Amino acid sequence: MIGRLRLGIMLRDHRLAVVAVAGARVRQVFTLEASENPAAVLKAELEARRLKVRRVSLALQRSLATVKRLELPPAVGGSLAQMVAFELERHLPFPAEDAAFDFLPLPSARGGPQHVLLVACERRTVDRALRLIEEAHLAPRSLTVACHDLSTLVGKWARTKRAVWVHLVGDEAELLFLEGPRLRLSRSVPVDDETALAGEIGKSLTHLGWEEVGALWVSGDRAEQLLISGDLSGLGIPLTPPPLSPRARGAVLSLGESANGLTLLALAAALAQRRRFLNLLPPALRPRQLSWAQAVTACSFSAAAILGISVLFGQGYQAQRHLARLNVAIRALDPEVKAVERLLAELERKRQLLTTVRAVEESALRPLPFLRELTELMPPDAWLTTLTLDAKGIEISGQAAAANQLIPLLEGSPRLEKVEFASPVTKGRDKEQFRIKGSWETLPKAPALTPAAAPAATKPRGARSP
Repeated sequence: MIGRLRLGIMLRDHRLAVVAVAGARVRQVFTLEASENPAAVLKAELEARRLKVRRVSLALQRSLATVKRLELPPAVGGSLAQMVAFELERHLPFPAEDAAFDFLPLPSARGGPQHVLLVACERRTVDRALRLIEEAHLAPRSLTVACHDLSTLVGKWARTKRAVWVHLVGDEAELLFLEGPRLRLSRSVPVDDETALAGEIGKSLTHLGWEEVGALWVSGDRAEQLLISGDLSGLGIPLTPPPLSPRARGAVLSLGESANGLTLLALAAALAQRRRFLNLLPPALRPRQLSWAQAVTACSFSAAAILGISVLFGQGYQAQRHLARLNVAIRALDPEVKAVERLLAELERKRQLLTTVRAVEESALRPLPFLRELTELMPPDAWLTTLTLDAKGIEISGQAAAANQLIPLLEGSPRLEKVEFASPVTKGRDKEQFRIKGSWETLPKAPALTPAAAPAATKPRGARSP
């Protein structure tokens, strides 16, 4: 898996060593020599190599910085930074107002003097490095002394109680004095001969008050030659290459033939932790980082949010389980419910059918009883040719000897009213032709069925009276 691209730039004697790392593998490494416009050259080189990165880690050579251990009175509250700023004038070879500095508190005895490790350099050096990055359209992540980042390359399992790291770059040796993973002092000394180098290491150990040192690591240019020569064996410290972590070892191997003292420093700057100690970058330009108090608050808030979400999800899970049980019970009752629904539907259909039948029976015309009555009402000399019955009334047409006599006869029917001629009467040779209409007075209803009377009880034959 390829990680996020990280870029480390080492500035040394107007030269730039650039290392781009993705995960534990170096993707690109190159060195730019001095030029009139180094920012434009750097930008063009990054574009040509398709290195799309916004923030970079800058590293300065050790000889440009002043690194000292200071002994201060016990600090009260947040006055330690002010005390360090006040002491700058006594310990820097340039004016304190022109200094960019940072410090790291060192372990001190309770109630005793406060020891700090001070790193400072001229502000114009910082401004020159920042201007280079700004003109290349990049943003700084950190600005450190390059050799201070070397300690991040050592595996945790290989860290001894105290160790000295000698990193060779050109004709200079950068010395790191480590106590576990923590930096306690650094120096830059010329490498005229190995004997003088051993003497400088001995002086620094005396200054630190270290009588026992667990390891002496050598890396950089001519490291193998120095390990073989045995010139540092007089210190009485085991002499070995630095025990790199698996990630750092893979990155160093991926440098290939480009591995040297300068590119190793650029690689260390690229691989260094996000939270940098002894950072010379102005506070306004540093990426925002959470303090311990803010981190604890954020973690507490996150834990509370996670607990709240867990409670909500737990309640939702319980509700889902209850709903699932209800669904199972509903599915078990579903056949019975459907049977009841079918029964209700069938009952509703039969009820509607019964209502329709009753309505038809109540509103239907009964022609046979009316025809019988009409036959009794009409005189013997009358003949009917058509008879029309509907819900509103009747209409008859035919012939009779005296058509006018038919109106009162039909009016006398209990079923008819408003009997009148629908058209004028016309006379034939011997009879009159008529067309009469009338309305129903009351709709004929079917006679109610009455239950038959029960037969009278008869006395069985042969029975005696009481």
